[in-house]
Amino acid sequence: MVRHEIADSVTLDPDDVRILRSLQVDPRVGFATMATVLGVSELTVARRYRRMRRAGLIRVIGVVDPGALGQSRWMVRLRCRPGSGAAIAEALAQRDDIGWVALSAAGSEVTCAVRSRSAEQRDDLLGRRLPRTAAVLDLQASVMLRQFLGGRGHYWAALTGTLSPEQESALGSGAGSGVGSGDRPFTEQPVVRAHPSQLDTHDERLLATLAVDGRASHVDLAAAADLTPGRASRRLQALLANGVVHIDVEIAPIALGYRARANLWMRVHPAEVKTVGRAMAQMPEVGFAAAVSGPHNLHAVVHCHDLDRLFEFSTERVGTLPGVEGMEISPISRQIKQAGTRLDGDRLSEATGGDQGRP
Repeated sequence: MVRHEIADSVTLDPDDVRILRSLQVDPRVGFATMATVLGVSELTVARRYRRMRRAGLIRVIGVVDPGALGQSRWMVRLRCRPGSGAAIAEALAQRDDIGWVALSAAGSEVTCAVRSRSAEQRDDLLGRRLPRTAAVLDLQASVMLRQFLGGRGHYWAALTGTLSPEQESALGSGAGSGVGSGDRPFTEQPVVRAHPSQLDTHDERLLATLAVDGRASHVDLAAAADLTPGRASRRLQALLANGVVHIDVEIAPIALGYRARANLWMRVHPAEVKTVGRAMAQMPEVGFAAAVSGPHNLHAVVHCHDLDRLFEFSTERVGTLPGVEGMEISPISRQIKQAGTRLDGDRLSEATGGDQGRP
């Protein structure tokens, strides 16, 4: 396997890549189990994982799906005054209800994903705070109507074949996460569930702990949620099984050689939206795809190794799909936040959100 050379003298060797893949298969798998499956020592697995985490190449966190709680999700595009986009993006990234923030158009456009846990929280942001921000010239908010792919499909595809089927089966038995689905990309599903889950105080504390460390032990989860370890374990399995939270394996794009990221805003014939969305969900470059409201009825986030490959992908593979009538390619100049993780340059940061009063 080729060694991955990363900026600032960080190098991923084959064992590092196998550890990344193991975490994709089961994000909460124990170091001892991983070591047995990979044929290395437990100390080696723990040391390499912590090295990658310190280097900002990987984070494992719990991400709450507002749709499981009965709330819609929105994609928002902001056109900002020149020179103001970065400050607005940074302020948005501080919020817990903003899961994804990126700068485009030389910093004058901000794109963010809103995943508010209540209608009041969402309406306050979209209906009052953002429209009153002097530097925001235009706001376009699109509700997600159907998700075709999530969970960073490009990361999953990039590491396919790293482990043998037998190794993946051994890791995916559910011993760590309880569900064995890991960071596997989400399949097509409604955005808002018909039967929302209800959370209590113990659940909220447990979820807050997972938001910081998705690999937190049952003992740590129990202490945070004021439960016994057994009850904390059972409650975690229930939250995972009901889709309230998933354990997300965030990998810095630079670690896998992705240097060209873009939003695709597509106009698709209404009768072909499902077909095109499902086709894009099968493409390894696509990390997210959803039908949305507004002038563009399909949105996708794509990762390619460089701009030339982005051009070839968008023209030869996406542009030729039956039903695609138009497409706007908006290259991302700077990713501020992905899932629930802040980025510092090309690296994942330990910093989290928490300020619901901004912008």
